[in-house]
Formats: sequence, C-alpha cells, structure tokens
Amino acid sequence: MLGVIAAALGGPEVLRVAELPEPEAQPGQVVVRVRAVCVQPADVAATTGEIPRGPVPTPFLPGWDIAGEVASVGPDTADFRVGDRVVGMIPWYLTRGAPGGYAEFVAADADWLVPLPDELDFAPAATVPLNAQTAHQGLALLLSDALPAGSSILVTGASGGVGGFGAQFAAQGGYRVLAQASHGDEEWVRGLGAQEVIPRSADLAQVGPVAAVFDAIPLGEAATVAVENRGIVVTTRPTPPIDPARRVRQDLQLIRHDRKLLADLVSQVAAGSLRTRVAATMPLTEAADAHRRVLAGGLRGKLVLTLG
Repeated sequence: MLGVIAAALGGPEVLRVAELPEPEAQPGQVVVRVRAVCVQPADVAATTGEIPRGPVPTPFLPGWDIAGEVASVGPDTADFRVGDRVVGMIPWYLTRGAPGGYAEFVAADADWLVPLPDELDFAPAATVPLNAQTAHQGLALLLSDALPAGSSILVTGASGGVGGFGAQFAAQGGYRVLAQASHGDEEWVRGLGAQEVIPRSADLAQVGPVAAVFDAIPLGEAATVAVENRGIVVTTRPTPPIDPARRVRQDLQLIRHDRKLLADLVSQVAAGSLRTRVAATMPLTEAADAHRRVLAGGLRGKLVLTLG
C-alpha cells in the first residue's frame, strides 16, 4: 500500500512516499480504507521531534484523524462490517506512528472509530476528532469551577480548528465569547457565535478583563494578560506559569480519546449544529507540500489529504 513516512526528523522535506505492507486486522480491530486524513500542527511537530515525551524514532507514519470505509474486520470485532463508513482518531500519543493515518489502509482498534453519517463527507469528517474533542474537553476543564453563564471567555485562535470549536461550545453554553480571528476571517468567527471578534494583531492586554481564557493556539503570556485575577486559563500546550500573586487557575488540556463524545460531535457536525471547514484537499502524495502550507500559516480551515 501507499503511505507517507517521516524518514528522519526535520522539516517537510523528510516526508517520503513509500510502499508499505498492507495491515491485517487483529482481534478487536478493523482495517480502514482511508479516504481522508487531516493535516494537524501535531503532525508537523512530530516530524521535527517537538512533541511531549520526546522525538519518535524514525521512520514513522504521521496522522491522527482518518475517515474512510471498513475494508476488513478482525476476529471478535462486532462493531463494524465491511463497507461501513467510519471516522476516528488514532491515539497518536500512544501509537507514536505505528500506526499513523498517512496511509491507504490503517489497522485501527474498533474503539478508535465511530460511524460516519451519510450526510457528512470524508474530508470535513476528518477535521473533527482531534480538534473537536480537544476543544470540548478544554471547555469542560475551563468550566469545572461552575463559571456563571454570561461570563466572558476569550478564545484565541478561533479561526483554527480547536479554537473554532471552542468558540462554538462556549457560545452554546451561554457565555459571552470574545474570539480572536485572523484578518479576513471575522465573518466566519462571528458566525460561530462570538459576540466580539478581536484581530489577531490586537494587544490582548487591552481586552477584558475576562473571567476565563481558552488559549487554543496557545499564546501564553500574551493571552493570560486578559484574564482577571482569580480567573481561569486553559491552554493546549505547556506555557509559562502565571504570577502566583494573581491567583489564576492555570490548566493544560491534552487530548484523551472519548468514543461516546466523538460520536456525538460527529453527529452534530453532520446535522449542521456544529461547523467545521476545509481550506483545501490535496492528494496524500503531496503531504510534504501540505506541511509547508501549514507552516506558512494563513489557512482558512484545515488541510485534508485525500485518497481514491
């Protein structure tokens, strides 16, 4: 089968198209014929070795989020049948590229996958698992202190995948959302439910003070200046500690796969009650160029690699 491996650690140039053995489904697994795989900043970070727990030995397969069809079913696997449409998240923090999603076929634990409704195409479906689960879990962490409805929440990176879902979840929860948007993306972000859209170039020290910050980029200190003393900040990567005198609760959100949550989120996207967007689709063989585009920035939506 065709796959794209990181042959060494480095920039996009380390990605190589390769012929790989086709996987076989083991007990509790299915083999997914991948139709779409989302390109994440986490994929780019993996190739450079800038990830938690340190670099992954090469070669490895990048890729967290896949959507496709069940090609074969392993023993003792009753959840899916051949031909079923599925979407799911490879827990890359555990598999560390064995497997990864940049391949024609992936042997996936059935628990990683949920049914993909016919109303949702493969490419937008592949943008959901990592981004929407991270945002949902991050907002739950942010609101674990029973933040009163109507409180102001600043969401950084609302033009992006995690931040965009985060803005939606906060707005749906009845909070006043101040969302940071890239230039030209104000209308999209406002459509996610943000009451106030803030340019990415703005000095966030002039915003608020707000009760809470969901720092999806994350910006670190540049965002935490907006939170009130005794407020709450949740980030998606480690950031410098906040001055203890401010008594701000600072939490880190790292993804954990939740199959029931994923099924609900996919259903909401299929029904149109949650929004996502695809900036462009590219063939899997152009993965290196896709990484270059992610590094260049300015994307409106996610890049998705497609097959077949």
